[in-house]
Amino acid sequence: MFKLQENQTNVKTEVLAGITTFLTMVYIVVVNPVILSDAGVPFEQVFSATIIATVVGTLWMALFANYPIAIAPGMGLNAYFAYSVVGTHGNIDYMTAFSAVFIAGIIFIILSLTPFREKLIIAIPDNLKHGITAGIGLFIAFIGLRLTGLITSHPTNLVALGDLHSPQAILALVGLAATLILMTLGINGALFFGMIITGVVAYFTGHLSFDQGFVSLPTLPDGIIILNPFEAIGDVIQHSLYAVVFSFLLVTIFDTTGTMIGVAQQAGLMKGKTMPRAREALLSDSIATSVGAMFGTSPTSAYIESSTGVSAGGRTGLTTLTVAGLFLLSAFFGPLVGAVSGLAAITAPALIIVGSLMMGSISHIRWNELDEAFPAFLIILSMPLTSSIATGIALGFIAYPLMKVVKGKWREVHPLVYLFAVLFFYQLAFLPH
Repeated sequence: MFKLQENQTNVKTEVLAGITTFLTMVYIVVVNPVILSDAGVPFEQVFSATIIATVVGTLWMALFANYPIAIAPGMGLNAYFAYSVVGTHGNIDYMTAFSAVFIAGIIFIILSLTPFREKLIIAIPDNLKHGITAGIGLFIAFIGLRLTGLITSHPTNLVALGDLHSPQAILALVGLAATLILMTLGINGALFFGMIITGVVAYFTGHLSFDQGFVSLPTLPDGIIILNPFEAIGDVIQHSLYAVVFSFLLVTIFDTTGTMIGVAQQAGLMKGKTMPRAREALLSDSIATSVGAMFGTSPTSAYIESSTGVSAGGRTGLTTLTVAGLFLLSAFFGPLVGAVSGLAAITAPALIIVGSLMMGSISHIRWNELDEAFPAFLIILSMPLTSSIATGIALGFIAYPLMKVVKGKWREVHPLVYLFAVLFFYQLAFLPH
């Protein structure tokens, strides 16, 4: 079913890759409820909704698209939901905001059923694709460094070296060293075993404890938030949430498309400029966004942490089937998941190492042609500095056609690139982000 031999992999490798991906992205079941609770959504509601949306999207990806790319509520989109949509529109509560997410998801499903998004993957210039992959690599490495305190904020320089004597930093460096040694020795599942070693060290040094126990039953205090699609449409019209729906739609389309291209290229699954079974892969995200909104979470996205599973050898949907199964199990292990994912030092080394592996795509960029190189550079630079994959892609999409027009090569640019350059310019200039 998963064509393991064709993809030169086996069950053990795929399951290990799935466990690795799960461990690097399971933090979302804690972080997402923390962020959305600032918008008034009950923690338990978002915890359960996050798992439901992740399982639905990731299962679809596994069974219909056969890709090792996991789906879960996107970081950045949850902050936009909590602080820009609910926070600034004074008369909008989270129930109404979920209507906007639901409608964005429905439009997203319709777009995914048309050839539009597949055409978009083909339309993105090769150098921008390489820039997206490298930019995501820098971004997740930066996340790993920041979460562990190895890099910290600075009032003048914005960032600076953190306190290397802090227990979190020392533990992260131990985990990084252990994982790098295992990878250098060519051990399969090195990223996963590195996490286990770090977890054991953390437990015996008193930094990892299980005070809340291990098991608890999941709950949905608000029940199903959106039952009637027509009510959701009514909410969007009544509160004029068109700009919000457009922002969710644009960011999610490019966040997911960019991430899928990055991970698929890293795994060697792209066939030239095209991504096989793109429609099935893109549907997984749009369906998960709609289902997630019904239960109470912000839009989903393809997860950049999937690249850790690819680095561990994951090549098929068996990796994502494993991820979906583990998320389903995690619904009953809230306290255990909270304890492990609450300690960034366990998962951060994997993010840093995968970031370095994804930077390899820089070598494919045509650096001797400024009109090709600078837009890619802009993507690579802006993703970690703005903490947004979509913003990096937006800046690259605006710069690329502009430079081609000036160079007199405007015919080389796909019409869709011009369309999205205008849309991204409008979004960055006039909409909240």
